[in-house]
Amino acid sequence: MGYITATAECVHCHQPFTFNPMRVPSVVVNGLREPLCEPCVTWANAERERRGLPLFTVHADAYEPCDEQAMVWPE
Repeated sequence: MGYITATAECVHCHQPFTFNPMRVPSVVVNGLREPLCEPCVTWANAERERRGLPLFTVHADAYEPCDEQAMVWPE
């Protein structure tokens, strides 16, 4: 058994971070799914709550490695 951790820049603050690619909160920018780091999701959810918008769902394992068998590979 193995684990997978993705690394990318946050779409908002541009800081590199690691995450579970199946669970990380993300937004679509120019047709691509772009990840948000934990501090930016916390900030965004506070702003969204203040504006009465739905919050981003943050899974407990969003910023942890994921089991390689949890990955969904295209056929």
